[in-house]
Amino acid sequence: MNVAFFLEDTTIGSRSRLAMAQADALTARGHRARIVTKGAPVTWRSSRAEWIYVEDFRHYDAKDDIVVDGAMPLLLVDDDFYRDATPREHEPLRVLLCGPSHEEQRAIFDGYGAVAHARWFHQTLELVRVSPWAPSRDEPLESVQEFHVALTTAEMSRLLHTCDILVAPRFTLSAAEAMAAGLACVPAGGTAVELGERLIEVLSDYDLRERLREEGRAAAAKWRREAVTDRLEELLATPR
Repeated sequence: MNVAFFLEDTTIGSRSRLAMAQADALTARGHRARIVTKGAPVTWRSSRAEWIYVEDFRHYDAKDDIVVDGAMPLLLVDDDFYRDATPREHEPLRVLLCGPSHEEQRAIFDGYGAVAHARWFHQTLELVRVSPWAPSRDEPLESVQEFHVALTTAEMSRLLHTCDILVAPRFTLSAAEAMAAGLACVPAGGTAVELGERLIEVLSDYDLRERLREEGRAAAAKWRREAVTDRLEELLATPR
């Protein structure tokens, strides 16, 4: 089949990352997958898809293609993120917080609040922050031990493998990648204080961290490339 993924831009984000991963997966199966974009060439991720750069999507002739706006609504986690075994934990534990601060729905400040709450109750940790963009002036950078900006996919994979816990104010692609990497993921939802209480439980209980890692790996198995590509082919072959 011929599939064209239309991307408005190619900045780092879940929408573009998923579209590229899905296009690569289909290309590996022998389909012709194109990424049609108004954005700039991508330097933060390698891609096996065919790239078409346009000023206006109307300039692209899609008569022979199945057109996808952005990405299909399926998570796909690159194989490099998966780990079957977790190395020895760090001391203090390294807690990861991912996402752009300016998007309110990402609730990054709930993550900051959760960490502050845990530290108020004498929990020791290192906060590792990842964002597609430079930190905003509102972020409490004094609470951060590491701040990483615009990581490539390979760099993000390596960083995840140096962390122990993920604070996920909401479920995102980064949370799925962390689960695949074997991080203990603090469940999303609720207020910053509620998230902080959950973080305290995870920081305080090694057995709980191990259980969360096992559950995360089991859940992440369904986001592996082969399983997702099967589903992608089914969805794309269904009349729309």
